[in-house]
Amino acid sequence: MNSPIKSGKEAMKTTIALFVGFVFGIFLGLSLTKMNLSSSLIPSINLIYVDDQISTIYSPYLKDGRNFSIEHHKLNETTKIWLPTNPPGAERLPPKIVESQSDFYLRRLWGLPHEDLSMKPKYLVSFTVGYDQRDNIDAAIKKFSENFTIVLFHYDDRISEWNQFEWSKKAIHISARKQTKWWYAKRFLHPDIVASYDYVFIWDEDLGLERFDAEEYLKIVKKYGLEISQPGVDRSSDYTWEMTRKKDGVEVHKEAEEKDGWCSNPPVPPCAAFVEIMAPVFSRDAWRCVWHMIQNDLVHGWGLDFALRKCVENAHDKIGVVDTQWILHKSIPSLNSQGQAENGKKPWEGVRDRCHKEWKMFKERMANAEAAQSQGHNSMNS
Repeated sequence: MNSPIKSGKEAMKTTIALFVGFVFGIFLGLSLTKMNLSSSLIPSINLIYVDDQISTIYSPYLKDGRNFSIEHHKLNETTKIWLPTNPPGAERLPPKIVESQSDFYLRRLWGLPHEDLSMKPKYLVSFTVGYDQRDNIDAAIKKFSENFTIVLFHYDDRISEWNQFEWSKKAIHISARKQTKWWYAKRFLHPDIVASYDYVFIWDEDLGLERFDAEEYLKIVKKYGLEISQPGVDRSSDYTWEMTRKKDGVEVHKEAEEKDGWCSNPPVPPCAAFVEIMAPVFSRDAWRCVWHMIQNDLVHGWGLDFALRKCVENAHDKIGVVDTQWILHKSIPSLNSQGQAENGKKPWEGVRDRCHKEWKMFKERMANAEAAQSQGHNSMNS
């Protein structure tokens, strides 16, 4: 027969054991939960092992398309990783497969890829065209060597007719009805698409290039280190700023006297650090900045030429007009006919009104953006 004292001690031991087990179970459960939460964060991190000798970085994805297991390796007895370095959206890819840039080089449908190109053009020129200007464009294209990729943006939806020109069969043709060259540039000349080209020409269709040679032009651009430039405009051309008119006796000029009282000291656009939007030429680095500045909904580009200097350090020295290679601006208002009569206004009147409105909107957006930036800097420094 058990004594009451012995029975009480055993009951207390049992109670203590149950309590300890209960506490341990809670602790164990919390630890496992923490581990699961931590492991669930793995898919959001692009793990890149420091050791280049590790060949397998990621193991295959699991079926749910989100989670994947990672083959663990020891590097100096610890696994080292870097934070995400892939472009946004490609965080899950092994870095060596990422191809973040492209180009307009035409490829064959047969053979081996590395045999496709006998040469890689170093420059790109784009014209926004209508078929009515085909003869002028044909003459213009002949001023550009095989070093240039030719891109035609068609605003009148007529492409097949251009096959009468042999060069057209090697050009890139992109069509969207009633669109401007800045609409096209924003959508099809992304910096990562044209990264293979040293210089990008974004030109109008109504330019006379009888006294222009593209290769000679670029020799001068490189000589003077111009990041943004344009050829001088023949002085007989209408609707041209004084800054962009051709000067005699010089290779390049970077300043000009506009109307009385327009030019400050030091001079700013349109008296310096200024080219027009009819025939600008951008270096690769300058275009990357300018592309980001182009507004998605402001398609005429008015006012953009006054802001180009923001994309070049030492703009006064790096933006200029080449005088020994010059062009004629024929001022053919082709896009005016692409407008639509509304509210008693003729098609060309509606187009011109929008040009002026966009210029005002662009100036306001830039002023507001700079004010916000300045206010942010002041807040950080206060």
